[in-house]
This record gives sequence, structure tokens and C-alpha cells, in this order.
Amino acid sequence: MDQLESEFAVYEAVFQATGILGLAFLFAVVSETVWDVARGRRKSYGETLANGAIAIVSALLERTAYGLVFVVGLLIATPLAVFDVPQGWWTIPVAVLVADFTYYWMHRCEHEVRLFWANHSVHHSSPEFNFSTALRISWMDALIEWVFFIPMILLGFSVAETVVGLVVVVAYQSWIHTEKVGKLGWLEGILNTPSVHRVHHGSNARYIDKNYGGILIIWDRMFGTYQPEVEPVAYGITTPVNSHNPLVINFREYTNIWRDMRYAESWTDGVRYLFRPPGWRAEARQDGKKPAQR
Repeated sequence: MDQLESEFAVYEAVFQATGILGLAFLFAVVSETVWDVARGRRKSYGETLANGAIAIVSALLERTAYGLVFVVGLLIATPLAVFDVPQGWWTIPVAVLVADFTYYWMHRCEHEVRLFWANHSVHHSSPEFNFSTALRISWMDALIEWVFFIPMILLGFSVAETVVGLVVVVAYQSWIHTEKVGKLGWLEGILNTPSVHRVHHGSNARYIDKNYGGILIIWDRMFGTYQPEVEPVAYGITTPVNSHNPLVINFREYTNIWRDMRYAESWTDGVRYLFRPPGWRAEARQDGKKPAQR
């Protein structure tokens, strides 16, 4: 019971902290929007309003995600843990580091597996790049992404440490959705900076599927997915959504997958449409061609 109470106390504290941070970031979003409009840099509110509408539902679902981590982690994963990570001043920093490493692979999976891209493409589908873009989080995130962090609990981190690590990694990325900060010198090769993340949101051929790191960009340098900003970024995805409707934005790619599976010539090709990279086509495979970019 003591462990349950302790874990739940941290769970509640995390949500109080994220609530405060969320309000502060909302102020930043509004301030940036007013600044841009006053200077004629933003002609339409369409994308910003769509991002805000999506964010309201995402925020409500977020508690569900962390609740799932709490319940599944404490009742199922914790008893199966291979190790018991000792408690000390270094435990949380290490948990954040491991969470960041986990985030890299989750994020890469979201770009390289179409089923997960259907979820993550929501965040990439805006043709604009500003603070409000950080709010454009798929409604399916709450049901999918938490699963990737259960292995941290199986390794011996507590549920609280895992949740704190995940929250820190996600919260860090809020401020990097901006064009108002240039390159940051030697930090560019270490941290996920605004410049690095602009590249990640680019639909330029050389920018697609690059810079997956959450806080640290060293994972990308280690695994061959790092790309510095060397040319102007064309934001968005290669097949634009062309809609401000939150329902269309959230579920368009799922309907595309269903269409491809429905008309697949075999059930194996149907399954491939789920797990192959975005842009994979059965006819391209038969012709010996590379998959088209997403």
C-alpha cells in the first residue's frame, strides 16, 4: 500500500506540474500568435485554431495515457521487472536519459511503420511551424505511445520514474517548435534545437525521416538519422491534408490505410500496408521500384 500511495502521489504531482506548464505554454502560443499577426507574418488563424481544437481533446486523453502507464506498469510490469533500479540522486536523470533513448526509437517507429505514422502524421501535417504546432498531437497518442515505455518498468524503473522521464522528454520539445530561434552553435550536435526540429518537420527530400531525438540529438548521430538545417524548410507532409477539420486531420491516414487494405490483391499485401513504411505500394514492389515517399 505504501508503494501504491507513493506512486500515486507522484502521478498527481506530475499532472499538477504539467497543468502549470501547459498554461504557461498556452500564454506563449497566444503571445507568439499576436506578435506574428501584428507584423503581418501570419495571415490566417486556420492552422492555429485547428491546432488548438486538436489540443483540447488531446489534453483530456493525456490523463488516460498516464493512467494506463500507472495501472499496467504497477500491476503487471513492476512484478515482472528484471532488475530493481536503486534509488539515489542520479535515478531521475538516468530515467530521463533512458526515456529519451526510448523516445528516439518510438519516434523512429512512428515514421517508418505506416500504422504508427497514421497517428504521428497528425503532428506533421501542418504547413506552418510555430508554438501552436507543438499542440497538434494526435488523439490516438494516448492509446498508443505509452506502450513503448513499459520496457523501462520491466528494466526496473518505478512507474513514477518512468512517467517523470517521459514527461520531461515531451515537455522539453514544446519550445523548439519555432522559427524565431536560429542555430545554437555547438549545441546543434548535442541537443534537439529549433533548427534541428525544423528539419524534422520538413517535407524536403533530404529532410524526411531525420532528427528523431527528443532532448538529445546524439541518438540520431549514433544511428545515422541526423541532418542539419542546410536549406529552407518546406513544412508539412508530401500529401497535404488541405483541411482545418480536426476529424479529417486526425483520421485521414487511417482511412487511406483502410482503402489500400480493402483493395489489396492479397491479404499479405493488406498486412504489409499496415507495417511497411509510409508510401509503400504493392505495385511498386512488383515492379522492383522503391516505395514512394509519404
